[in-house]
Amino acid sequence: MYEQISHSLLNEILDELQPNAYERRRDLQHFYTRLGANFYAIHNLFERLYGQRDDFELQMQRLVETLVRKYMHRPRELKDLDIAREKDHNWFLSQKWVGMALYSAGFAGNLRNMAAKTPYFQELGINLVHIMPILKCPVGKSDGGYAVSNFREIDERIGTLEDLQTIADEFGKRDILLVLDVVVNHTSDEHEWAQKAIAGDKKYQDYYYIFDNREIPDMYEQSMPEIFPESSPGNFTWNETMQKWVMTVFHNYQWDLNYSNPAVFIEMIDVILFWINQGADIIRLDAVAFLWKKIGTTCQNEREAHLLLQLMKDCCQVVAPGALFIAEAIVAPVEIIKYFGEDAIIAKECEIAYNATFMALLWDAIATQNCKLLTQGLKSLPGKLERATWLNYVRCHDDIGLGYDDNDIRAAGYDPFAHRQFLIDFYTGSYPGSFASGVPFMRNDKTGDARISGSLASLAGLEKAAQSGNEQEIRIAIDKILLLHNLIMAFGGIPLLYYGDEIGTFNDYSYRDDHDKLGDSRWIHRPTIDWQRVELRKRQGTIEYTLFAALKKMIAIRKETTAFADFNNRHLIDTNNEHLFAFMRFDHNRSSKSVLVVSNFSAEPQTLDLQTLAHEGFGTSGQLIDLYSGQQPVIEEGRLPIQPFHFYWLSEY
Repeated sequence: MYEQISHSLLNEILDELQPNAYERRRDLQHFYTRLGANFYAIHNLFERLYGQRDDFELQMQRLVETLVRKYMHRPRELKDLDIAREKDHNWFLSQKWVGMALYSAGFAGNLRNMAAKTPYFQELGINLVHIMPILKCPVGKSDGGYAVSNFREIDERIGTLEDLQTIADEFGKRDILLVLDVVVNHTSDEHEWAQKAIAGDKKYQDYYYIFDNREIPDMYEQSMPEIFPESSPGNFTWNETMQKWVMTVFHNYQWDLNYSNPAVFIEMIDVILFWINQGADIIRLDAVAFLWKKIGTTCQNEREAHLLLQLMKDCCQVVAPGALFIAEAIVAPVEIIKYFGEDAIIAKECEIAYNATFMALLWDAIATQNCKLLTQGLKSLPGKLERATWLNYVRCHDDIGLGYDDNDIRAAGYDPFAHRQFLIDFYTGSYPGSFASGVPFMRNDKTGDARISGSLASLAGLEKAAQSGNEQEIRIAIDKILLLHNLIMAFGGIPLLYYGDEIGTFNDYSYRDDHDKLGDSRWIHRPTIDWQRVELRKRQGTIEYTLFAALKKMIAIRKETTAFADFNNRHLIDTNNEHLFAFMRFDHNRSSKSVLVVSNFSAEPQTLDLQTLAHEGFGTSGQLIDLYSGQQPVIEEGRLPIQPFHFYWLSEY
C-alpha cells in the first residue's frame, strides 16, 4: 500500500544510507519491491508501538538499516529459495512435510554428528527437523537451552557455527527443512546486556523491567500468574549487585526483555534474521504470549504482543519471505488462534502454531477410553486461517498441561477439578489400574494443579508392559502409540514426532542423579538415544522394528494422500459412539477421493454405522479400502467393526 507520509520517510532513510554499500549488488530489486510493499505496514505498526517517543524516526531508520544489512548478507542460494517459495506460497501446507523435534546432544551427541544422521531421517521419512535450543547458555542455569547468554554463539558443548552450516547444507540438498529456536521473551542473566545492566549501564537496564523497589512489581504481581510456582515462585527477583528488582517470569535467572523499548525489538529482529541467514527455514519463536507486560493484566496475550509479531513478520517478509515462524504459545484455544494473525486468509503473525489443545485432548481420550472431551474440545477450537497450519504432536520436550476449557469438561459430563485430578493420578501411576509411568511437573499444592512429564512409550504403558514381559500388554501399548500417531498424521497440519518415540524410548530416570536437572522432571523425557537400540529397528519381532516400520509406512502413505494437505479440508463426524473419533478429509483440488479417518479409543471392539455417513456422500459409490493396511475392511450389514485401539484411513475405489 502506498501512503505518502511513511514512504516519504522511507525515501529519506534510503537517501541517508551509503549507496555504495549496496548499489554494487544487482539483486536489490526484490528487496526494494518487498520493502515498498510492506513499508506502510511496518511504519504503521512501529508508530503504534513507539510513535510517542522523541527518537521515533531515528529508531525507524535503525530498523530499515538492519533490514538492508541483513538482506545484503543473505546467501544467493537462500535468496533464490525465497523467490521460489514466493511463487508457490502454499508450499508449507502440503501433506509431504513430516517433522521431528530433538535435542542434538541427546540425539547425536553434538551438532557435528547430526549431519551424519541425515540418512536416518530419510529412512523414516522425516523432512523437517527441529533442533532444540543450541545457543550459548550458562551451565546449570539453562532451562533446557532457553536461558540464552549469547544470541549469536552456539554453545561450545554442542558444536560450532560451522557444524550448523554443514547440517544446513546437508538438509538443503535433501529438501529437509531446518527449524531453529529464537528465545524472544527473555535472556539469561549472564547475557552481555544483563551484565551491562548489572554494571549500571542505563541503556541496558532499559532493555529489561528493572525497578528500585517493590511498588511497581507488587502492582504487576496482583494479576500475574506464577509459571513455575514450585521452583520459581513470583515474577520478580532481587539483584543484590544492582540493588534492584528484575522481572523474571520464568526462572530467576531469565530476565524478561522490555519490548516497550524499540531498541530491544531491533536487536531481536536482527537476531532472528541472523539465524534465517544461517539456513533456518523456520524459526520457532519461544514464549511469544509473554512479549508485552501491562500492569493489571496477566501479562500474556496482550494486544501489543500481537503487534510485535506482525511487525516481526513484515520485516522478515522484506528480507527472507521464504522463512516461516512457529508460535510457541501454549495458551487457551481462543487465544492460540490469534497468533496466526488477523487477516482472513494470510498468516500475518506466525504461519505455524503448536496444537497443544489437540495433544492434551488425545491424552484424555487414552486415559478415559472415550472421545467425549476430545470431540467437545475440538468443536470449541476456532478455525485457523487458510494459509496457516498446525504442528500436531503427541509428545514434545515439554510437559503435558491439562488446560482444557472448564465448559468443555462439563459438557463432556465431568467435574473440571475432579477430572483433572483423575488425569494427574492416572498418568503419574497412582490411579488404580493405571498403565502409565509418568511423574508430576510443577505441582501446586495451593490449587492441586500439576502437569505431567514422561515419554510417550512410558505414558502409553509400554514401559510397564516391557518390564513385565507381558506380550499382550506390549501389543496393546504399541497399538495406543500408533493410534495417537495416526491422528497427528491425518488431522490436518504438520505432524511432529519427538525423537526416540519412533523406537519406543522409555523414561530416563538418570536426571534424578544430576544436580542441575533434579528439580525439573521434564528431563525424564529428554533422552540420550541408545544407537545400539536403534539398530533393533532392523530386527523383526522387536518393539523397535514394529514401531519404526509402522511409522515409516504411515508417513509414506500420508505423503501420497493429497487429502491430508492442510487447506481447512476437514470435517468432524458424529459417530453416535463415544469411543470412536472420526473425521473426513477432502482433497482441496478434488483430484482424488476423500478419506474417512476413524479411531477406536476403547479396549473393546466397536462398530461404526456407515449408514450415518450417507449424508456425507461417503461409501455410496464404491468399495472401501484402508489406505494404511491396503486391505478392504470387513463390513457386516453396513457396520464397520474396529478392533481395540485400532484405526482406519478409508477411501472409496
